[in-house]
Formats: sequence, structure tokens, C-alpha cells
Amino acid sequence: MKVAKSIQKPGQTKEQTKLVAQGIEKGIAEYKKQQKAKARDRDKQRKQELKAKAAAAADTVVDEPSSKANNALLPWLLLGLSWSGFAGYYFLA
Repeated sequence: MKVAKSIQKPGQTKEQTKLVAQGIEKGIAEYKKQQKAKARDRDKQRKQELKAKAAAAADTVVDEPSSKANNALLPWLLLGLSWSGFAGYYFLA
């Protein structure tokens, strides 16, 4: 009502001022609805991005055990090569 009275024109009736105040209130309510909808959309987008990052992180975690299995094979491979090298040196020398 304060805003409506501040923009009131000379000769404007009280009813007209009330209608202006109602229009302003309706506009403010509409603006708030729009802002809430935008905030919800931003929140949904943020959650989707977080899910995508979590899924990517989960994929990398799943890949790590297979690389660890390869790392566990390496010492045995080196042991076998060293023993075959010792045996070759012993029998050929």
C-alpha cells in the first residue's frame, strides 16, 4: 500500500489506489514464484552434476582393483624371470 500511495497520481480515488496495491502484491507474488522455480531448477541441476561426479568417481574406484591385480602379478613374474636367469646361468656356464 505504501508503494501504491507513493506512485498515486493527483485525482486518483482510493479504490484505484487499492487496485494498484493489489496489482503490486500480485506482481511480487508472481516474481517470488518464478524465483522459487528457478531455484528448484538450479538445485536439480546441481544434484545431477553431483550424481555424475559420484558416478565417475565410482567408475574409477572400480577400475583400481583390476590394476591392483596386475600389480600383484608383477612380483611373481619378476621372481620367475630371476629364477630362470639363475638356472640358465648355472646350466650354461
